[in-house]
Amino acid sequence: MLKTIVFDQLKQAMKNKDTLAKGVLTLVKSALDSAEKEKGSELTPLEETAIINREIKQTNQSLDGAKQADRADLIEKEEAKLEILKSFLPKQLSEEEIVVELQAAGIVTGMNMGDAMKIAKPLLDGKADGATISKVVKSLIS
Repeated sequence: MLKTIVFDQLKQAMKNKDTLAKGVLTLVKSALDSAEKEKGSELTPLEETAIINREIKQTNQSLDGAKQADRADLIEKEEAKLEILKSFLPKQLSEEEIVVELQAAGIVTGMNMGDAMKIAKPLLDGKADGATISKVVKSLIS
């Protein structure tokens, strides 16, 4: 279970006095705990992955803001956070692997974007991020 792994790494980060890792892991643990409390039962691996993906998306937005502000210190910090967060995700599919999966699922040229995403999203949930899925679907249907 991801929550146990996060907690173990958090303890290790505290022992090592790694403030960045400690902050990121505390954030992840808190998000997992609150989602579990809200649900009223243990989270499934897919739900845990969704929470990690949400944190990655927020960190990417912060990274974009830091790049626009040309803040090298923040850019370095946000990239380090991304590395930690991505370590909790299962192996992500490459764009080529996504194309193969989507073609096998019946996504073809001329298909409506909404319909294609309804097929693609559940099929690839946790295996690839939404932006990559969307990009590949657009290329396949156009």
